[in-house]
Amino acid sequence: MIFQQILIHIFHKLNQERTISAPFHLLRGKRSGQTIQDVGIYHLHKYFGILPKLSRNKYDKELSALIEDQYLIVKEDGFYQLTKNATEKIKEMQNLPFDGWHYRGNEHIFFSRLSLIIQTLSHQKAGQMSFIPIQKDEQVQQWGKNFLKVNHYQDGQLQQKLLDELYESLEKSTIEEVGKNILGLRLSGYEMAGLTWQQISVHEKLNEMDLQLIYIASLHAWINVILLQSDQFQLLNQMVENIRIKNPLTGSAFQSAELFNNGHSIEQISKIRGLKMSTIEDHIVELAMNEPQFNVEQFVPSEDIKKILTAVDDYSTRKLKVLHEVVPHLSYFQLRLVLARGERVEA
Repeated sequence: MIFQQILIHIFHKLNQERTISAPFHLLRGKRSGQTIQDVGIYHLHKYFGILPKLSRNKYDKELSALIEDQYLIVKEDGFYQLTKNATEKIKEMQNLPFDGWHYRGNEHIFFSRLSLIIQTLSHQKAGQMSFIPIQKDEQVQQWGKNFLKVNHYQDGQLQQKLLDELYESLEKSTIEEVGKNILGLRLSGYEMAGLTWQQISVHEKLNEMDLQLIYIASLHAWINVILLQSDQFQLLNQMVENIRIKNPLTGSAFQSAELFNNGHSIEQISKIRGLKMSTIEDHIVELAMNEPQFNVEQFVPSEDIKKILTAVDDYSTRKLKVLHEVVPHLSYFQLRLVLARGERVEA
C-alpha cells in the first residue's frame, strides 16, 4: 500500500525522535508550532496537509497493520522503532510528486473548476445546455460562469483550445499513466458520469486510499507544470489562479514576519504583539523555512552553523537535546533555525 509506504518514509525521516502521532498531524496539515517545526527540521514539506480529512481511526488501523507486518515497533512511551523490514520497504517506495506545503487541499478546487468547465462544454457541443452541475459549490459555479464569459465560449472554439492544453500539459508532466487515467475517469461529460472511487478501484485494481494519493500527487505535479509554463497554457493558468499558496506562513507568523522584516527585534515584536518570546521565535523559525533570502547568520555564526550540521551527520540525529550538548552555548531557538534551513544552509 502506498499509504503505508508514506507512513514508513515519514517515520524514517523523523528518525525515531517523535511519537507515533507526529505523522498524523503532519498529513492532516495541523498548524501547530510543533508540526510546523517538524516540517522544517525533518524536511517533510511534500507530505504536509495532503490528507486533511484523515481520521484518527483510519490512521490507527494503518499503524496496526504496520505493527502486524513487522515494520514498526511501538514503545510504551509512544515513541517507535523501525525494523529492518521497514528499511527494505523504503527502497521499494514509489516516489510520488507531492507538494503538500504549497497546496494544502487547494488542488481539489482546481479540479472542481476543470470538471465543471468540461461538463459545460461537452453539453454545449451536444446542444444541451440544461443540466445539473456536477459541482454544487456556489463559488466554483460563479467562477465557472466568469471563465466561460471571459473566454467567449459561445463561439464554439473554447472546447478545442482547452483540449489541446490538457493533452500538452499532461504530456509535459511527470505524471504516470495510472495518474492520468484516474484524472480522466473522475471527469464527467454529456451522458457520461465520472466514476466513483470505488468504481475506479475496480478499474485500476488499486485500493481507494492509494488511488486518492496518486490523484493528489498527480494534481500537484500537473499544476506545477501549468504554473511554470503559464504563457503556453493560458486557459489552465486561469484555473490554477490562487491555488498554489504564495505565502505559506500562518496568519500570526506573517504578522511577526512583517515586523521583523521592517527591522524590529524579537524582543520588540514580543512587546508590540503582546506575545511570548517563545511564540515569536516559532514565527521566526517558520519565516526561515519559507523565505529563501533569510540569513541564518544574523542569529547564528557561520562557524556554529557548520558545527551543528556536522553534528547532525556525526550523530545521525536532529534531536535538539543531543545537538545542544555539542554546542551548549547556543539556544534551542538557534538550533531550530539552522535545522529549519537545513540543506539550504549547507549549500
